[in-house]
Amino acid sequence: MTDDHGRRMTERMTNSERDQSFPDSEPRDAATIMLIDRAGPKAKVLLGRRHAGHKFMPGKFVFPGGRIETLDRTMSAVSELHPDTEAKLLERVAEPSPAVARGFALAAVRELAEETGLMLGALGAAAPATPGEIWDDFAKAKVHPDLARVHFIARAITPQGRPKRFDTRFFTADAAGIAHKIEGVIGPDSELVELVWMPIDEAASVDMPTITSVILEELAARVAAGMAHALPVPMYYQQDGRFFRDLL
Repeated sequence: MTDDHGRRMTERMTNSERDQSFPDSEPRDAATIMLIDRAGPKAKVLLGRRHAGHKFMPGKFVFPGGRIETLDRTMSAVSELHPDTEAKLLERVAEPSPAVARGFALAAVRELAEETGLMLGALGAAAPATPGEIWDDFAKAKVHPDLARVHFIARAITPQGRPKRFDTRFFTADAAGIAHKIEGVIGPDSELVELVWMPIDEAASVDMPTITSVILEELAARVAAGMAHALPVPMYYQQDGRFFRDLL
């Protein structure tokens, strides 16, 4: 990936209009997952449209995701993160540990199930051990998270002065890894009111936050580069009114 790509991405982020007049707050750790379907001639990505009644990004198309929960670190898995992925997840983290890294990835898997009903993982003969809450649905379906199949694509920190701030890790996984679906999760009264599969190179045409369109380009570049875990991971953050893109 060239320096021109990085400059173009940071300029787009810097020039995007945003209200930064809100009281400042510390960003909360969050995780998002981009499911990709590469079965057809064009790779497609899964997007969800947020409910129009939400105060935060109403009606926007986004990737499923949300905050990290303490229970995520202790959920069992049939495989663990690739060493390169784990190492990149722990860069610029206050208290790095393998549990912290797996917590980021497992949060993305959990949020996907909560918001879309789609469970990523491997079906087993027995139920996985779970720490409770939504993870109990994985036990009922006998779905074991498969962390080795999860790729770390990007990281972005919401600028100061925004109504909500997150330090978000963006992951991807192949749709072939969907092991089970909980019915009835998507609907007119849900957080996501619809799901759409769109070609990655066309997805930015729908109404989405700037950061979502930027990460879509990073995903497309990663797919084109072969999806190796060792590839560098871009990290976006704002400083003195400008966005920067460092590589982890």
